[in-house]
Amino acid sequence: MENNEQNLQLGERLMACLEACDVDATRALYKPDARIWHNFDQLCQPLEDNLKSLQWMHRKLKNLRYDIKRREPIPNGFYQEHVLRGTLASGDEFAMPACAIIKVEDGLIVSLDEYLDTVHTHPLLE
Repeated sequence: MENNEQNLQLGERLMACLEACDVDATRALYKPDARIWHNFDQLCQPLEDNLKSLQWMHRKLKNLRYDIKRREPIPNGFYQEHVLRGTLASGDEFAMPACAIIKVEDGLIVSLDEYLDTVHTHPLLE
């Protein structure tokens, strides 16, 4: 049970780092060889590329935040359902529902599998 609570707390820290666009603090939550996978391209993204994506998202969205719908422990990690929200340069509100399965070893993220529908990303590309 203790690991479950620690993993859920890791999820809280991760979201705080992502919302703050704190690249170094985010990096510190992952093992260096962590695997980040997305359902839309079926590819594994290196951590450093994922951190660049985070910075890009913060350039595209003001007030980037995660609306956590559910976070539950799973063996060796946690599952999270959330909506990424922010304000586009046009002033329109942005919302992208997603879920992630995060695996943890020794208190660090070793893999993150993210599921989302890319139709929601279109406003970011305009």
